[in-house]
Amino acid sequence: MSDSTAITVERVIDHSAAEIFEFLSNPENHARLDGSGFVRGDYKTDRLQQVGDVFQMDMEGPHRGGEYRTENHVVGFAEDKLLAWQTAPGPGIEPPGWEWVWELEPQGPDSTLVRHTYDWSKVTDKKYLEKINFPLVSEQQLEDALSNLAAAVAG
Repeated sequence: MSDSTAITVERVIDHSAAEIFEFLSNPENHARLDGSGFVRGDYKTDRLQQVGDVFQMDMEGPHRGGEYRTENHVVGFAEDKLLAWQTAPGPGIEPPGWEWVWELEPQGPDSTLVRHTYDWSKVTDKKYLEKINFPLVSEQQLEDALSNLAAAVAG
């Protein structure tokens, strides 16, 4: 489902919330998860453990003229339930407001409703809004991320 400042997709994945959270909280896995094609890999990051953790990702995309690195600030963390971060366009830069949110709702011991949201409602800097044509990632690409997640946790 999308509105003018956010896109949310959801899917039931036949694995426990703990297994899915374990995968999501390790930035090393994010390139396997990515449905946009922008994520190339993690840059020396440990497993995410709390709000305030920061991780960097190596990226590539025409919107930035090729290769670049983002710095992601964890803004939501609840073990096996929630993982959210705001992305900064580079190390040492304050995040301008777009956010990635993963919510997990157990549907039984081995089944989890996974909700993934890409939200740019907090972006207020007019330069970013002119420079980046939000949404940069489509609803289909978010759906692809859920498919990639389901395949990855299945082994």
